[in-house]
Amino acid sequence: MKLSKFCFWIFSFIGPFTYGQSDSLYLWPNAVPNEAKTKSAPVSTTLDDGSIRVVEVTNPFLAVFKPEAGKKNRKAIVICPGGAYVRLAVHKEGYTVANWLTELGYTVFVLQYRVPNKRDGALQDLQRSLKIIRSLAKQYAIDAGNVGAMGFSAGAHVVARAGMAESSQTLRAVDEADKQSDKPDCMILIYPGYLADGPNRSLSPELEPTANTVHTFIFQTMDDESALSSFALANALRNAKANVELHMLP
Repeated sequence: MKLSKFCFWIFSFIGPFTYGQSDSLYLWPNAVPNEAKTKSAPVSTTLDDGSIRVVEVTNPFLAVFKPEAGKKNRKAIVICPGGAYVRLAVHKEGYTVANWLTELGYTVFVLQYRVPNKRDGALQDLQRSLKIIRSLAKQYAIDAGNVGAMGFSAGAHVVARAGMAESSQTLRAVDEADKQSDKPDCMILIYPGYLADGPNRSLSPELEPTANTVHTFIFQTMDDESALSSFALANALRNAKANVELHMLP
């Protein structure tokens, strides 16, 4: 995905921050579903500009960023960084955005989902994350009915799947958190990828919006090769009578 225009636009609002992560919440206390690899620490690389790319995750977790007490709005957002399902851009598409959102009063959870090449695992990780966050609503002073999900590029695809996929209740329950809903209360899709994987670049069959699909905000730039797929998703949501907002930059 082409990031330059979006990064210029959003980081002009964000400004400089130091990272304010407070907790790490691991998703799977026992075995990770459908995974043969043993859990281990994430493998990451640091680029010349100082940004971090995580290239392997076997033990998915949420990094928690909390607002100052006087700024809390009782709303939560899960962020899914992008990286083409082979890496996670946790610096620019995770921690930096999380700090900005905490300034606005949100409690933010940056998800390090399974990579590389674990599309279904990534979906399971986000669904499990939403359940865990809702189960901890009292601890984090958030409203369990106000838990949105934001994704960038491949991460936006994970969010779209969670918002429109069938329930994850087919997975064996791990703990009491699995009694909670696995759906986001809104979706924020930033230059989403992999939406048009259907025949003739049509909308992916796994994405089937209905009138009950949660409010969706899509941000895209026209010079992105995935721009038309964002139009396709927005049209599908509109035709389904769902609430959708599409913003395009040239």
